[in-house]
Amino acid sequence: MLTSILILLLFGCLSGVTTVLFGFGGGFVTVPVVAAVTSRGDAMHVAVATSTAVMVVNAISATVMQARAGRLRREYIWPLAAFVAIGAVVGSVAATYTGDGLLRVLFIAYLAVTIVDSLVRGGFLKPQGESKPLSTFTTTAGGVGIGAVASFLGVGGSVMTVPLLRRKGLPMADAAAMANPLSVPVAVVATAVYATAGGGPSGYLDPIAGAALLAGSLPTIALVRRVADRLPDKVHAVAYLVLLAAALIAVAVS
Repeated sequence: MLTSILILLLFGCLSGVTTVLFGFGGGFVTVPVVAAVTSRGDAMHVAVATSTAVMVVNAISATVMQARAGRLRREYIWPLAAFVAIGAVVGSVAATYTGDGLLRVLFIAYLAVTIVDSLVRGGFLKPQGESKPLSTFTTTAGGVGIGAVASFLGVGGSVMTVPLLRRKGLPMADAAAMANPLSVPVAVVATAVYATAGGGPSGYLDPIAGAALLAGSLPTIALVRRVADRLPDKVHAVAYLVLLAAALIAVAVS
């Protein structure tokens, strides 16, 4: 038990780093580690649910810091966040009816597709031209899709919003900053659904794992924010893909 707590604490620190640098809120770090250390048979459901609960706190904390730094741009957040919230209801409910093995396979498959797409299609590793506004279709249908997939897999919205905003011409630092407020509706809605499913007093949530992860992530978020702006844009983008690949391998072998 003590070993598991220490592992969660360390990975909580890593999730704090990824929250600031990549807008993950912790999802791609917390899902693999909770799935690995939990003793419950429905490990992926517990991991996804606990990830969303941690993400609520991490994403809100990072959002406040990014707002104070002046990195948030309203036109890329609202009304997209409202449609993301609608999709989050659909995705989180669907996840409670999905088998644990299938959920694991879909998590791995989505990561693989995202990595390949970011490498093959232009606009991610190097933004093209000046920033462009979001279209109505992207804001509405795209927002619902982002919320559904993100809540279903417990990864916030960053895995879709960061590539999307990069292809709209935004620097990695700005794209990652705005991924945090866009992850908040996903995390809140999904946590509410998962907390009332699963049969236990806290549903699929693991309160001890969540507390250990937050004990590591919150102090780290405050520290990393001070150095986040110094990371070169290309290095920032490559590091994003490396972390996705690491999360894919971690879930595949756990």
